[in-house]
Amino acid sequence: MRVIGVIPARYKSSRLEGKPLADIHGKTMLQHVYERARRAKNLDDVLIATDDRRIADAAVHFGAKVVMTSVDHRSGTDRVAEVVAADPADVIVNIQGDEPMLDPLMLEEVIAPFRERMGLQLVTLKKEVFHDSEFRDPGVVKVVTDSQGFAFYFSRSLIPYPQNKTPHFHVYEHIGVYAYSRHCLLQLSQLPVSPLEDVEGLEQLRALENGIPILVIETKSALETISVDTQIDLERVRIALQKEMPSA
Repeated sequence: MRVIGVIPARYKSSRLEGKPLADIHGKTMLQHVYERARRAKNLDDVLIATDDRRIADAAVHFGAKVVMTSVDHRSGTDRVAEVVAADPADVIVNIQGDEPMLDPLMLEEVIAPFRERMGLQLVTLKKEVFHDSEFRDPGVVKVVTDSQGFAFYFSRSLIPYPQNKTPHFHVYEHIGVYAYSRHCLLQLSQLPVSPLEDVEGLEQLRALENGIPILVIETKSALETISVDTQIDLERVRIALQKEMPSA
């Protein structure tokens, strides 16, 4: 079974243009993501998919493999699908290019079920959250699953919504790392934006609305991950990673 990781990266961003090339202690954000992804034990290869020559040149400079893709893609998933159309991979991991604190363990976790079970199409992660501020935050995407671990729904709203908080009340945040079977990824890239996906702004709902089951694994990673969407997020990451650097 061939397993690859693809990091989709684009220069334009409504809130932080050029963020893949943002400097974090002497390395671009993209290089931090790439180097962490390369540490995952069960990835056969890691590729960067971009439509921007500046990003491609930077990636080649730090030793990454780059695939140039169309400028017309509506999402990172579509960009990854273009790469896979020309690559015989069996399982593909979509690695977010704005997660410079990515834990390689998370990549290993989403890949492992494909080696253990037949017929899986899409696997992602969750972790339990405990604070009211996270419950209320629409940036913290919540997920609920059935007894077998397959997703019922993802939402920016609090789900489940408790009439009374009981010992059985748990809230889980969705962690946006995805592993797809080849067939599933190519199928998703051909489907139109679904109604719930459009309402919530959550791409994974396209899979659920089209009957594609999503297995959700609770991550064992204890590392804090920060998605970089704004300059404030970038500064938080710089501070956090500064603490990991050896003292001079």
